[in-house]
Amino acid sequence: MKKCIVLVLLLWSGHLFAQKNHYAIWKTLKDVKIKTKYDAARKYEVDVPIFGNKVKALHGKIVTVKGYLLPIEAYTKQGFFILSALPYNLCYFCGASGPETVMEVTAKRKIKYSDKPIVLKGKLLLNDKDVDHLMYRLENAVVIKP
Repeated sequence: MKKCIVLVLLLWSGHLFAQKNHYAIWKTLKDVKIKTKYDAARKYEVDVPIFGNKVKALHGKIVTVKGYLLPIEAYTKQGFFILSALPYNLCYFCGASGPETVMEVTAKRKIKYSDKPIVLKGKLLLNDKDVDHLMYRLENAVVIKP
């Protein structure tokens, strides 16, 4: 009986270690500073990200990220949306967190809206040039886990 319990515990703990922490990337994405600079074309100051080395290393890489879908348009299925590390009531746009907690997502196929967290896989792109877009973008994203 003792051997059976040990075997079950080993199998169960192996399952726990095999799970990936899809929230971990958000911690890495915090490696950014925000600098304000004057934009001559707009005639006002804009925020520009200065990415740390950990974040720069992710540029162009395929990543997996868990977050909350924030729709941009009122459709049940979304092809372009914001993914937030935090639920809607705590997100960046509500003033409860910083810009490093959200990313623009372009999905390979439209994704059904849900207020539950989803796991996406896609190509991470860094944006420090175009102030009309967020500093993090996930391209060709697919749902790994709804």
